[in-house]
Amino acid sequence: MSNRTILTAATLLLVGMMGNPSWGAKVGQAPSIPGATAHVYKTVGSIQLKLYVYQPRRKDRSRKRPAAVFFFGGSWNGGTPRQFQEHASYLASRGMVGIVADYRVKSRQGTSPFECVADGKSAIRWLRENADRLKIDPLRLAAGGGSAGGHVAAATATVPGLDAKADNLEISCRPNALLLFNPVYDNGPDGFGHSRVKDRFREISPIHNIRKGMPPAIVFLGTKDSLVPVKTARAFRKKMQAVGSRSELFLYENQPHGFFNRRHSPRHFLATVTEMDRFLASLGYIQGPPTISLDKTK
Repeated sequence: MSNRTILTAATLLLVGMMGNPSWGAKVGQAPSIPGATAHVYKTVGSIQLKLYVYQPRRKDRSRKRPAAVFFFGGSWNGGTPRQFQEHASYLASRGMVGIVADYRVKSRQGTSPFECVADGKSAIRWLRENADRLKIDPLRLAAGGGSAGGHVAAATATVPGLDAKADNLEISCRPNALLLFNPVYDNGPDGFGHSRVKDRFREISPIHNIRKGMPPAIVFLGTKDSLVPVKTARAFRKKMQAVGSRSELFLYENQPHGFFNRRHSPRHFLATVTEMDRFLASLGYIQGPPTISLDKTK
């Protein structure tokens, strides 16, 4: 094999997104995301929260497709849905519905991690409620994200409360699979973000709420992550397996927090997306080999 990164025609659209100078949204404004259709999934006062949807090309427009929704990182303080626009558009090129979600954060809306989780749950319920409209298979809906966004995704699958009052609780907020990039999933006294949640950590900490019926998960983590220790990731995997749930962990030597972002390392971006693709294929969400791949001998 050659020592170069291989991109197929289906994923060339991703390359142009590198180094976008407008990566962050202005305070109080939702970002615009080229190629995606925006849908308001929740209104809180004057705040409209949106989902940005990438639809695959369809020969059969009546067929419902698996979907994945991603939540951005930023310590529940900031961030933008654009962080995962490449992941979502790539999955659309593979036949899934790819989605990135906006949610409230401290710097823009003055919220806490609890509101972040509530918004994540609202987003998943809205997608299921509108599955016919978006041609989504509500039984094949994955949730993913990085850092605090990984926490939001994991919390939608694990924590039993923190539901928005306006949500229809008859609609499940639990995703059918988890795609977690250096997720903050321990908010206990020794975990990240404990100072933000304090004595309420058991309400919001994914690792403290694992129980039978958890969806399959794939986790990506650098061994030099200063926020999420490897031992935490291994503990999460062990607890998931103890309740009979599939949990895969990929460790990347000497990589820090956020290593999977393309701007940090194109190589690790490609490597993690490739493994995400294979995981989703193993669940029957997509077919065939990844169309974005990396020669790992490089």
